[in-house]
Amino acid sequence: MMQIDYAKVKEELKQKNLYDIQKELTQQRKTRTAVMSFLLFALVFTLIFGMLEDPIIYTLSNIGNFFTYRVIFILWAIIAGTSIEVAVLTLFRIEEYKTKYGVYFIYMGVLFLIATAIIPALKDDYPVLHVIHTITSGLLAVFLYLGLVPFANWVSRENPRLRLYIGIWLLIIWIGSILMVVLFWHSALFELWFFISNIIFLLYLSLVLFEEKIVKTSVKLLMDEDNLNVAIEKIFVNLDNEKKKNINE
Repeated sequence: MMQIDYAKVKEELKQKNLYDIQKELTQQRKTRTAVMSFLLFALVFTLIFGMLEDPIIYTLSNIGNFFTYRVIFILWAIIAGTSIEVAVLTLFRIEEYKTKYGVYFIYMGVLFLIATAIIPALKDDYPVLHVIHTITSGLLAVFLYLGLVPFANWVSRENPRLRLYIGIWLLIIWIGSILMVVLFWHSALFELWFFISNIIFLLYLSLVLFEEKIVKTSVKLLMDEDNLNVAIEKIFVNLDNEKKKNINE
């Protein structure tokens, strides 16, 4: 069994000025895991909340306002909105996407999502608030797409191999949402499709874009290496972790 001297590996990386690259790579892997875990939790939460009552009869707002799930509704909006925001802004950063308004659009979309959950949707009791609720529910989708769609198109131009897949995903989201409205109209199915398809799309982008970034960074660490096993250790092991540095002691 091959024995790795992690202290020696760390020192060699420092001498080659690659230690910062290794630390960056380790951080990228941690960030990808965190972002995808957050999105997966939001996905499961969305499915569970949408099924608390019959989604064919009630919208998400109906479920949150007509029954005893108001706190859960607000909590869902915060978690779903925050997970989308964190994922999109993280992808902006790792892709070095230059946008003047995209970040603000995402912030506004999440703000309107949370506002939609907080503002009562009880037409008979609070008619004015119900109108505001309806407006914010439309604005959340508008602003999220104003931030996400230009980014998706930019990624398609920068990565032609992803163009077809991204195009298919956007069609699935849009056509599916329209079909849900046409077929079921006043129900949670349209909203569930909207949030679930967008979260899965972000999971896809997180997987492929982080993987691409990690591969690009890994190449720098694999250069001039005679021992591939050692090179892999440099890529996948957190050399700042004392337990791993002393694993062979």
